[in-house]
Amino acid sequence: MVDSAIVSSTTGTTTPAVDAVPSKLEVSDLTIRYGDAVALRGVNLSIREHEIFGIIGPANAGKTSFLKAVNRMDVFTTGMRVNGEIRFNGRDTRRLNNVYALRSRIGVVFPLPVGLPMTVYDNVALSPRLRGIKEKAELDVIVQRCLTRAALWDEVKDRLHALGSLLSGGQQQRLTIARALSQEPDLLMLDEFSIAVDPVTTMRIEDVLKELRQEVTIILVTNLVQQARRLADRTAFFLGGECVEIGVTEDLFTGEVKDQRTRDYVEGRFG
Repeated sequence: MVDSAIVSSTTGTTTPAVDAVPSKLEVSDLTIRYGDAVALRGVNLSIREHEIFGIIGPANAGKTSFLKAVNRMDVFTTGMRVNGEIRFNGRDTRRLNNVYALRSRIGVVFPLPVGLPMTVYDNVALSPRLRGIKEKAELDVIVQRCLTRAALWDEVKDRLHALGSLLSGGQQQRLTIARALSQEPDLLMLDEFSIAVDPVTTMRIEDVLKELRQEVTIILVTNLVQQARRLADRTAFFLGGECVEIGVTEDLFTGEVKDQRTRDYVEGRFG
């Protein structure tokens, strides 16, 4: 018999048992090529609703390619070909005609802050406006809520109409998160979000992510194995275009791993 609840080893919070948690994303036999080069081959995994799913691995392991395939960003990448099945909320994303509707449900945060050439306020209000929200009072509420959830409101509430590009690097990265949250996504994907962020800001964003997992599913791509250990409920190890292993995060660090390469990587022997 499976217990009705488990306690997350990373967050200490009680979550439904594995069998009771629906899948947000199902990936079957995913292979990604750039021309003749294979970036990922035969990946099979399932990401559960309201979990933080970590993906670790060295450079050129296929981590970013995986995110591109999930969000159908391959249409912008010359020579990128995706085979296999990716089901998001039960629907095959490769068969969806409206790619923009798909992306509206998936927020993405890239390694370097990508600020739009507009004010802090307008950066966050853009997506709601595109959804048809025009009333300033309603937009004000959304902007404040998203900036607060991104741990940025207190720092920018007096500078909402200044250019977002004038913020510090760490603030711009949190603005990117606020903008992604303004989409009201079901899934939030972060690709090496802390590369250009100082350690203090990194820890603040990590605290934000721990809270957000109650509302959205999160995929966290990182080459910082201890960051995955701090945040992720489960973690996949990618190496050389292969998904080597998936497991409860703490088990990958302290338990019995299935593949010695996983142990070697998390213990810093390569990568």
